[in-house]
Amino acid sequence: MSLKTRILALLTVLIIVAASASLLAYRELSASIIERWGKQVAEIQVRYDSARLLQSLEREIGLARQMAQSNALLRWADNPDDKLLEGAAIRQMESYRENFRDKSYFVALRENGRYYYNNADDKYANNQFRYVLDANDPDDAWFYQLIEEGRDFHLNVNPDTELGVTKLWIDVLMRNADNEIVGMVGTGLNLDNFLQDIVDIGQEGITTLFVDYNGAIQLYRDRNYIDFASIIKPEGQKNTVDLLFDHPEDKHLILGMLQMLKQRNGEKGAVESGFVTIDGRKHLAGISYLPAIGWFEITLLDLNALLSPSYLWPLIAVFLASLLITLLIFHLIIQSRILKPVISLEHAIKRVREGRFDLPYLPKPDNEIGRLVDHFEKMTHTVHDTTRNLEDKVAHRTAELHRLARVDALTGLKNRRGLDEVVVDEIERAAREQKGFGLIWLDIDNFKDINDSLGHQAGDDILCRVALWLKATVRPYDHPGRWGGDEFVVLLSPCDDEVLEQTSNRIRLAVEQESLKAGMPVTVSVGGHLCQPGEDTDTILRQADRALYAAKERGRNTVCITHSDESIVSSEG
Repeated sequence: MSLKTRILALLTVLIIVAASASLLAYRELSASIIERWGKQVAEIQVRYDSARLLQSLEREIGLARQMAQSNALLRWADNPDDKLLEGAAIRQMESYRENFRDKSYFVALRENGRYYYNNADDKYANNQFRYVLDANDPDDAWFYQLIEEGRDFHLNVNPDTELGVTKLWIDVLMRNADNEIVGMVGTGLNLDNFLQDIVDIGQEGITTLFVDYNGAIQLYRDRNYIDFASIIKPEGQKNTVDLLFDHPEDKHLILGMLQMLKQRNGEKGAVESGFVTIDGRKHLAGISYLPAIGWFEITLLDLNALLSPSYLWPLIAVFLASLLITLLIFHLIIQSRILKPVISLEHAIKRVREGRFDLPYLPKPDNEIGRLVDHFEKMTHTVHDTTRNLEDKVAHRTAELHRLARVDALTGLKNRRGLDEVVVDEIERAAREQKGFGLIWLDIDNFKDINDSLGHQAGDDILCRVALWLKATVRPYDHPGRWGGDEFVVLLSPCDDEVLEQTSNRIRLAVEQESLKAGMPVTVSVGGHLCQPGEDTDTILRQADRALYAAKERGRNTVCITHSDESIVSSEG
């Protein structure tokens, strides 16, 4: 047996011994940590998240129940045409509005379907009546569905297209002295703020979501998974919790835990837990039922993110001890069996380890050591070339990832992050040069109806087409992007009032004409704002948003421009 073979064999045995000891320690430690520590943390986190949600909702629910039992509202609901009773009821509503967290309320009457609403800005003062509910309108089906089911209390996440808001709604039925349902009252909580405060709390490795009694997702950090208007959707069309999992066995496990908690009928402190895989990473899922609101709370713990390296210190100690013993034995053998060529090779290895690839002259005897030295020299050149190529690839891929993080995957335009950076750059430039720039905010009219009638694939196709028309309409140095959903933003620089108005009308007209040619007629509502030096991001976006909503209120397929005096001017080109 050659010297090279003996050394390699001995080294192999020593490495296997060290690796085996480390593997055994790792398996024992990881199994103990996951079984005992992981489940305890999951149960604690579930109870903590559940308490935070209930604490935020219980006061609002209690106020809504009191409002539903108000004598002034009940008398008026029995006689909705009595103006004196209506005035007294509205005063009562406004008193409750000041107490609700969101400073908003709604009241809907069963007899005439009239819907009353006011918000935190007191926008509808003296004009709380907003519209009449229609039993044949899908947007109003929630009202009649809840009355038909006769549930005194209900929570749902739903967009109100008439009011242009999306909230977590608290619905409470009004019943008169004869226990007849005469209407519905409640309040809404801003969905984005609620998600940020309760769900998306920024704890690394911890994901929290809430689902209703049937497993439909109600609160989740990714709004695309939320099942809006769950109550009016048939089973099979809801966004249920099983959408989060790739493996069928994980879906069955989660749904089975929901069923077990239902059977335990809200037993206090009851928590079910189990292991699932999400995006290739092992998670521990903890679930509890909240009978007070009829929802389930689900907490997903990423064990890889939560397990601190300190838990693996015993494993590291075992590994290092084994490695030191292996290196010591190997060193003694080398010292006793290898002479000057190996000493020279050792110095050369040290230079390479320090990143110095200019090797000195190495003796190459005609034996295994000589061939080893020759292989080492060739390997050094290969490592040098590979390292340089790898550094180039890392730099290139880093730049590419930086670009992709700012591009919308569907349309190829800038995404919200990319647009935010452009806006910040333009604000700084405007402050330096004392020159303004233009911001156009547009969205596709009735896009939800398009999705509902033609399907999301057709909706995505329309978004892509609008993006192409938008890019073709603006100047090469302008910045078009997709803000989110069916909303697009264009930053114009340089820009003045004339350029802003002409570009806005050109975009609106291009979408209308090109979509007709494509056989998929759509229109857009456009809001524009000429940003002045000194305006911050919030002011700019708010002004553009005001113009956009003004365009919607004026019939859609319209252009509205805000001016420095806060006025809004409509233009149709």
